[in-house]
Amino acid sequence: MSTVTLAREGLTRLSPGAWLRRLARNYVLRRFLVALAKIYVVVTLTFFIVRLMPTNPIEAYINELIDQYGFTYQEARDQAAALFGLDLDTPLWQQYLQYMGQLIRGDLGTSYRSKGTPVSAMIAKFLPWTLFSVGVSLLISFTLGILLGMVMAYRRESLLDHVLSALASILTAIPNYLVGMMILVFLGVQWKVFPITQMRGAMSPGMKPGFTWEFIKDIFYHATLPIMTYVLTTVGSWMLAMKSSTISTLGEDYVMVAKARGLPERRIVTAYVGRNASLPLFTQLAISIGFVVGGSALIEFIFVYQGIGQLLLNSINYRDYPVMQGVFLVITVAVILANFLADFVYSWLDPRIRIQ
Repeated sequence: MSTVTLAREGLTRLSPGAWLRRLARNYVLRRFLVALAKIYVVVTLTFFIVRLMPTNPIEAYINELIDQYGFTYQEARDQAAALFGLDLDTPLWQQYLQYMGQLIRGDLGTSYRSKGTPVSAMIAKFLPWTLFSVGVSLLISFTLGILLGMVMAYRRESLLDHVLSALASILTAIPNYLVGMMILVFLGVQWKVFPITQMRGAMSPGMKPGFTWEFIKDIFYHATLPIMTYVLTTVGSWMLAMKSSTISTLGEDYVMVAKARGLPERRIVTAYVGRNASLPLFTQLAISIGFVVGGSALIEFIFVYQGIGQLLLNSINYRDYPVMQGVFLVITVAVILANFLADFVYSWLDPRIRIQ
């Protein structure tokens, strides 16, 4: 009898408890189950929290009709009832079970405000623009932060180091929405460096999406100000983190040995110092990717950029429960998957760490 046959027979004789213990020791499976549990908890909390907000979709629409169009309360209520066609008096636990049943089937529901429009379709329309603008800015700021951080570490205590460190500290301390407002007021309104009105939206009216130079140039043109804001408010933290990590790495024994062996300085900078100093930053980068979706709301509102943040703010204003829940679900999944990815990225970059 072969070894493979004996191994198979041994596996089949394992009791259910032994199977469960073996699965429980699997790192990837444990992380996956923990991720599912986190998503379930956040989805549940989101469902109940959005319904604890003042007013509801019908009341928000009624108030809008009264304020903007001069409807009487009864007229506005009748029109709202005809538009929404939902019963918010249903017990919360029944609404919750219905929502979870839809979610398990992959159905995020339909928007209350845009009658008949699936939430998934709305997210698919707005999400790519946020991923594009924030993703490009994150790549730019991360690359600049690593390069400038290494320069600061190698030129530490010099005038250049002091200037860059002070600039990075200032940029890190200023909120991104404040930087966005300053760009809008000074560069757009006062000095007229950018034509703010023409740069609104994600692309120009009538532009056809496609892999053409005109389309690529147009979307970068409309995303210029959001990208500039994201880069200015995130590059400082990458610079300071890379400077600290590089200074720590320069004192390691393997760097001293490499210098004693007479290796070229360029090889030491790239293979020994740069790679090891950037390891903690790559982990932080993977986690930052998860916050790409949720960190764009105010910036997109300031520049009227049609991304997922703009969709979230509109749904909050209108109390559009399905859209709010769908966007928060996307944010939650993005953050949890980013943390899940960070563990594997770190183990892949650092040979000393291996996931069993």
